[in-house]
Amino acid sequence: MAGSSEPKELSESTRDDRKLLELLRAMTEGTATATGEAFFLSLVQHTATALGTRFCFVAECLPNRRARSLAWWIDGKQGENFEYDLPGTPCLHVTEGRTCHYPDRIPELFPEDKGMIDLGTVSYLGVPLRDSGQRVIGHLVVFDDKPMPPDPLALSVLETFAGRAGAELERLRAHQEVSRLEKELAARKVAELEQQKKLIGEQLRQASEALVVSEERLRDLFDEAPIAYVHEALDTRFIRCNRAAMRILGIKPEEVEGTYGKSFVPDTPEAQRRVRKALESIDRGTDTAGVVLELRRKDNGRPVWIQWWSRPDPSGTYTRTMFIDITERVLMEQEKARLEAQNVYLQEEIRSEHDFTEIVGNSPALRAVLKQIEQIASTDSTVLILGETGTGKELIARAIHDRSLRQQRPLVKVNCGAISAGLVESELFGHIKGAFTGALTNRDGRFKLADGGTIFLDEVGELPMDTQVKLLRVLQEQEFEPVGGSQTVRVNVRVIAATNRDLGTMVRDGKFRNDLFYRLNVLPISIPPLRQRREDVPLLVAFFVQRFAKKFSKPVKQVSSETMNRLVSYPWPGNIRELQNIVERAVVLSHGNTLELAAGFDSQLEPAAVSETIVLGQSSPPPAPAAFSNEQTNTSLIEVERRHIETVLTQTNWMIEGERGAAKILNLSPSTLRSRMQKLGIRRPGK
Repeated sequence: MAGSSEPKELSESTRDDRKLLELLRAMTEGTATATGEAFFLSLVQHTATALGTRFCFVAECLPNRRARSLAWWIDGKQGENFEYDLPGTPCLHVTEGRTCHYPDRIPELFPEDKGMIDLGTVSYLGVPLRDSGQRVIGHLVVFDDKPMPPDPLALSVLETFAGRAGAELERLRAHQEVSRLEKELAARKVAELEQQKKLIGEQLRQASEALVVSEERLRDLFDEAPIAYVHEALDTRFIRCNRAAMRILGIKPEEVEGTYGKSFVPDTPEAQRRVRKALESIDRGTDTAGVVLELRRKDNGRPVWIQWWSRPDPSGTYTRTMFIDITERVLMEQEKARLEAQNVYLQEEIRSEHDFTEIVGNSPALRAVLKQIEQIASTDSTVLILGETGTGKELIARAIHDRSLRQQRPLVKVNCGAISAGLVESELFGHIKGAFTGALTNRDGRFKLADGGTIFLDEVGELPMDTQVKLLRVLQEQEFEPVGGSQTVRVNVRVIAATNRDLGTMVRDGKFRNDLFYRLNVLPISIPPLRQRREDVPLLVAFFVQRFAKKFSKPVKQVSSETMNRLVSYPWPGNIRELQNIVERAVVLSHGNTLELAAGFDSQLEPAAVSETIVLGQSSPPPAPAAFSNEQTNTSLIEVERRHIETVLTQTNWMIEGERGAAKILNLSPSTLRSRMQKLGIRRPGK
């Protein structure tokens, strides 16, 4: 129609959802009303049709490692059922309780399975059928003469209907057992009547005695059955049951007659609803399909849960009810639910008691940042975290994510400065097979992995200009195309970015897009450097000492006041990361229970005059020294940072990258280290 726009191509996730719905609809509609043999035939027909395979069958397990098919679908029509030995076939592993998928090479893997090989089978997928006790009682299988690649959607649907088939097979077996016992009882009655017809005159007394003996034997067999049978009137005014039922319900033999059926049901809305539903099905003359009822024992009032099948007698005078005691299983499920709820509660309590794990400090500057986090965490707005290297920007990002509505979804971290310029787009947005040399398969990017959650773009200032364009589109439209692809992928991702660079200056210098900067700078958070929160140094030292003492099994438990003063006085150009590394090194090198700083650190510390010892967790931290003037602080920081970087470069023979490189030791990316060297004017001697 004129003026209308063409619909966008469906995303891969939308197609998967639609495919899943179509599979579920096809198989649900095909098996919704059928039972018994009709159910299994409809199941294999719709399974083969929905999954596009030539062959499908459902089988039940027999003794002596054999199986018998319940329904068999081959090339669009019903096949004759068969019985076969399990050894040598892929079905053997399925009957052991495993889902087995062989996408190709069935003749090579199972050369003894002549039946499948003669059909030209090359691929196989089988899932087990389980009863209510989780025992494997059968299997549902599809196989084909062409390869069958992995398909999580198809496997999910197959497992769902395998569970339904297991319940139907269990119900069918129980129904068959009831019918067998009824036929056996009827046959015995007929035999007895025939015998009575033949016995006349003198044999009448003997025939009557034989009948009584026969009935007593039947009653004993009935009472010893593992399943209790209950005869219940349609008006539910009385019950008549065997010893097994009396034991479960807590009824004495003399109490059976006249016991009201509903007296066993708790007076709760849910329990009454369940029993009303079951009784209504009986009134309609239909079978109840494994209804779970909550009852109360008559003797002590303890709860009893039963799984109940009822079949109305053709005469309409009573129903023949079979039930299984599942109290233990229900109690275990309730206990599991209780423990899960308790776990959730405890996790919430931990969160409320410890707002931000591993964010240590109590300075006004840090408290202001934490207040900002509380205010912005619940929104989906983009956050830009600004701060020097080592100030804990990733911890702040995690705190925002953990306090947000997306906390149950992943937080995906991307270090933009650690990815080469040629691969950064593939890392962020993924690529399709053949997009570039080495792209052998399709690969999802970090944005796709973070769908529904949060992505943390660390060192966002290091992104190339062409990648910044794609990032801007994701922020604005929540969509992108993988590298080498033309299909648009839509995501729902919250973006948290972080940088230690001055993005405003980079925008003026033409090194960062101004529109991207404005889009990122919605909710900026500035992380104070450690020199501006000196009162947090003792807390951080105590935290790191306890962590590393436990990690390395060292006895360090205290820090002398002299050492603490020296740590507080140091301006910490590397911030918390540098403090963490210094404390880790000191814990490793300490010999006793008191922290000992490395000798190479002394030249960078201010002298102290206090010799008192502070026991961690017991004494108050020393007062913070007088603050430096801005000029003194900036000058000392630049000099200390330059000396620190030059010292590490000298130790590594000016090697920047690699496991033994200066960037690794300084915990910086190589590009960030080179940028700092250029800014500080650090050059290798002789160059």
